[in-house]
Amino acid sequence: MRLIAELQHYRDRHPDEAATVDRMIDFVRREPCCFDRATVEGHITGSAWVVNADGRHVLLTHHRKLNRWLQLGGHADGDADVLRVAQTEAVEESGIAEFSVVLDSIFDVDIHPIPARGADPEHLHYDVRYVLRAGTTEYVVSEESHDVAWVAVEAIHDYTTEPSMLRMAAKWKSMLDQ
Repeated sequence: MRLIAELQHYRDRHPDEAATVDRMIDFVRREPCCFDRATVEGHITGSAWVVNADGRHVLLTHHRKLNRWLQLGGHADGDADVLRVAQTEAVEESGIAEFSVVLDSIFDVDIHPIPARGADPEHLHYDVRYVLRAGTTEYVVSEESHDVAWVAVEAIHDYTTEPSMLRMAAKWKSMLDQ
C-alpha cells in the first residue's frame, strides 16, 4: 500500500516520531476500512499546511465543531490517496481553487482523539499532513468554520497551543531557514 511506504519514508526522515508513525502503520495494516469514517476506532484523515507565496503565513481555520484554530483538512471518505484528500479539503474549506504541492512527501503526522458528537462515539483521527501553496490569499469561510485567517508562522502560538500545530510551525520555519 502506497500510504505505508510513504509513512515508512517519513519515519526514516523523522526518527523522533517513530512511535506515532508505527501506530499509524499498524492501524493501516490491520484495518481494511482505515479510510472510511464509519470505522469506529478511527480513520485516516488528510490535512494541508497551506502557505502563502513567500511561505511566511499559513492559512488556519477556526474549526466549528472543535472550536480550535487548526490546519485545513478532513475525512478521506474511502479515498486512499491522502494527498488528494488534503487538496480537496483545502479547496472546500477555503474556497481557494488553485494550490500547488510544495512537498510531494508527508510533512507531518498526528494521531488525536475526536470527542463524541451526536451518534458518533469518540474516535481517533490518524492525520496525514502535506504542504500546499495557495494560488491566492483570497479565501471564503465555509460552513465548517467560524473563521479562516492567514497567520504569520512566527505568530502561530497566538492562535493555538496545540502541540502538533506548534510542531508543524517549527518544522516549516526550519525549512524556510535552509
